[in-house]
Amino acid sequence: MGASLLDAVMADTLDPAYAQAARDRAKQPDPTGTGRSAPTRRWGQVLVALTMVVAGLLVAVTYHHAVAKSQGRQQVRAALISDIRHVSGMTDDLAAQLEDLRTQVGATRKQLLAATTVGQQALDELARAEQGAAAVAVTGPGLLVTLANADPSADQDPVGGTAQENTGGRVRDGDMQLVVNALWDAGAEAVSINGQRLGPTSAIRFAGEAVLVDFRPVANPYKISAIGDPETLSSRFMANPDVIALASISKAFGLRFEFAQEDELSLPPASTPELHVARADRLESAAPSAGATPGG
Repeated sequence: MGASLLDAVMADTLDPAYAQAARDRAKQPDPTGTGRSAPTRRWGQVLVALTMVVAGLLVAVTYHHAVAKSQGRQQVRAALISDIRHVSGMTDDLAAQLEDLRTQVGATRKQLLAATTVGQQALDELARAEQGAAAVAVTGPGLLVTLANADPSADQDPVGGTAQENTGGRVRDGDMQLVVNALWDAGAEAVSINGQRLGPTSAIRFAGEAVLVDFRPVANPYKISAIGDPETLSSRFMANPDVIALASISKAFGLRFEFAQEDELSLPPASTPELHVARADRLESAAPSAGATPGG
């Protein structure tokens, strides 16, 4: 009796109600063969679909936000470029008008001074002074030196698509000063940078990310023209120790540093500097009053 009762307990471990529920569930059709009931499968499919929809919405919102931000940057950049071009156009027009007026003044002055011997002597002295101040246009053979920033890196903005510039591979004002001084030392008679003629008081400066020549920006690539004997200029220029060092640095940082002999170069006149005359201020001591007495 004890053994048969123990066998019955071990054989019937499942409650009869659970067993009946299992038999009823087994009678339901299972077309997928996964062993899961149809409601459970439907809820799982719904949850998967909802998860995919939410993920898609998040991706779409993120993409549209990034695109809108990129478009905003492009619009601001386009507006700034338009303003710069407008102001640059006005500056160029004013510079052209100033040059026309200078030409008229020069022609009138020459006509009046050439009428007398003293006036002609003054014209000759003025011509020599203008040559020394780079105030007249010149044409002749020479050397053309090109300096340019390194190419942008391959890293791209995934939204804007703009390349990242290598800050170490950018031409500095010191590089251009070195080239210009080496050209003067090699025997150059006249020098210009991107059409900006250099005179005795010209300055090359670096402001932010722009190189300024006489406070006017010049853009990359930088073309430095020097008039003189091409053979002499090239041999002395390349023998300069500073130029040799700059060539090595340019190669290391990917800068473009080239030079070529030219049969004819045309350099415009430099801007005429404004003359300033210094005068000593003579301070007259106040005269003592009529009623004042020394020591009183």
